Amino acid sequence: MQLNDLLIQKKTAITKLWFDLAIETYPADTAKFLKSQKDPFANPVGRTIFRGLEALFDELVKGMDIEAITSYLDPIIRIRAVQNFSPSQAVGFIFFLKTAIKESIRKELPQKQLITDLQLFESKIDNLSLIAFNLYMQCKEKIFELKANEMKNRTFKAFERAGLVSELPADAPHLEPINHITKEA
Repeated sequence: MQLNDLLIQKKTAITKLWFDLAIETYPADTAKFLKSQKDPFANPVGRTIFRGLEALFDELVKGMDIEAITSYLDPIIRIRAVQNFSPSQAVGFIFFLKTAIKESIRKELPQKQLITDLQLFESKIDNLSLIAFNLYMQCKEKIFELKANEMKNRTFKAFERAGLVSELPADAPHLEPINHITKEA
């Protein structure tokens, strides 16, 4: 049996275990809620993560369409980027897929061809983690940019309330910049 066929056959068990392992990175109460609450309106984070992991798994099995992978990975990474995860914690859940696969196909693993195929599949997972890290960094940069803009706006408004700055009227005179300074001897 080929690895892809085996992975497709065991998809439900693998994705459920991957989800459970990923959710364990949250505090105990949060993890319990994310696992147990099945209503997508009461638990949008859990639903987003589970659906994203399922789609990522399917994409890894059938190929590595970077655009598709990015679109499935992006919502998960966005969620983790705004939470108090370190970069390694935010993207580390990707590697749990290796554990979930090995756990689910343990009985079939001794087959030599499966071991070789699994090593190739694990390199796809490694590539997925690099994509996740890039997305995480883009999200963090955007968060820092938003925070900086918010701080700049707050500072300006505070100065404006204190009367230290004001907006220039639209009909203000136009001042020419000084392009050079001449020295007279």
